[in-house]
Amino acid sequence: MQYDRTLLRRAAKGTGDNTPADVARRLGVGRMAAWRLWNGHGAPSAATAAAVERAYDVPASALVKPAPAMTAEPQA
Repeated sequence: MQYDRTLLRRAAKGTGDNTPADVARRLGVGRMAAWRLWNGHGAPSAATAAAVERAYDVPASALVKPAPAMTAEPQA
């Protein structure tokens, strides 16, 4: 899965949440989880993605997208 942190950051800043600590408070998650989201280190869990959707009106499907399918390289 691929996680796009720019959507979260834009939505958070739109509500006045300018730091990972602000996001942690609003989402009810730990500060390290919020820091990882803010900085794009790993994708959010389903529960955290749902909290983002409730708090910032960003659909989970927009935050996390399936990784592109990998194709096998032709062998010579």
